[in-house]
Amino acid sequence: MQIFYGWRIAAAGAGLQFLYSALLLQAFGAYVAVLSEELGWSKTVLASGAALQSVEGALIGPLLGWMIDRLGPRVMVRAGVLALSLGLFVLSRIETLGGFYAAMLITAVGSSLCGYFPLSVAIMHFFNRRRARALSLMTLGLAAGGIAVPLVSWAMQTFGWRSTALGSAVVTLALGWPLASVVRRNPMEVGARIDGAGTPSDPAQPATPGSAPSRDFTAAEALRTQAFWMLGIGHALALLIVTAVNVHAISHMKEGLGYTLGEASVVITLMMAAQAGGLLLGAAVGDRWNKRYVAAACMLAHMVGLLMLTFAVHRSMVLAFALFHGGAWGLRHPFMQALRADYFGLKSIGMILGLSAAIIATGQVAGPMVAGMGADATGAYRSAFVLLALLAGCGAWMFLAARKPV
Repeated sequence: MQIFYGWRIAAAGAGLQFLYSALLLQAFGAYVAVLSEELGWSKTVLASGAALQSVEGALIGPLLGWMIDRLGPRVMVRAGVLALSLGLFVLSRIETLGGFYAAMLITAVGSSLCGYFPLSVAIMHFFNRRRARALSLMTLGLAAGGIAVPLVSWAMQTFGWRSTALGSAVVTLALGWPLASVVRRNPMEVGARIDGAGTPSDPAQPATPGSAPSRDFTAAEALRTQAFWMLGIGHALALLIVTAVNVHAISHMKEGLGYTLGEASVVITLMMAAQAGGLLLGAAVGDRWNKRYVAAACMLAHMVGLLMLTFAVHRSMVLAFALFHGGAWGLRHPFMQALRADYFGLKSIGMILGLSAAIIATGQVAGPMVAGMGADATGAYRSAFVLLALLAGCGAWMFLAARKPV
């Protein structure tokens, strides 16, 4: 039996997400800890590098959405692999703060072009009834990347962070290019139908029930709905806490809780394992559960997890953080794009996701910056982490208010 091509795209997307997560996203916290110690740069300065990536995503989001709708995701993903590899190479050569920001800007462009946004658009066009499942399986690569964090930390300690960044650039290009070549624009390009329901040339094969959305919104129509804004704000509050943890959790455990870099990296690995568990749960039941209610519950779990990490006095509390935060991240993450496709259809989904990125980026920018400035001002992350946790809890209400537009 031939495997539906949509699953191949999901697998290739998982591979690309793994490379980005393992070599940059989850490893960035280790880079922050090492660069802060070796070069003496403040955490606010280093967090600005992560914020720069989010600002770039907000600025090019609408343009990227427009280009994906018209050119298809494959061209974008291939260009993104090249840019991400170049950015990691530049990171390995930096000597000044300006060079660091240049490297972050290039990697930001690359991660936007070959990241979750264009890959999600490709998968949305191949799946309807199994959309949440496919997105969850694709996002498993993001969680699996956390498994490689101890390996990246070991490489930094053994070979130095420059050699690690250079090796990451080579691996990204060597593995990322063939994975990007798997991506296609829609099922018609491979002679299939959405959800794998036969082929366009097979008139006897009925289309999958419910494969067509009941309503396709234009981007302008979506902007006039309450759901668009509630989903955007809720998603921004989710990434407020996710990005802060990605950038600062290792530093907090190392400086505030007395963990070594290796021990802190193991906690991140446990967190990513919990994320993988959440993704598998989402793949199993995500298309049957009410995604809006699940997203609201996950926001509360994010809040509880960060408070556990903030006030940890025992390893069990750090473990609870990894389980709550990682599990909520994994379960909620694919639902964000699936909800938008369910609500607004696919006709202008690239532009709708691009416009949403401008809202989401406020959380991506603010999370690392608030945590970094709080740590520099008070010498600890506690007050900033508490604020971020409470804001994440408020995100639960946003998702409850994001009802499907009529």
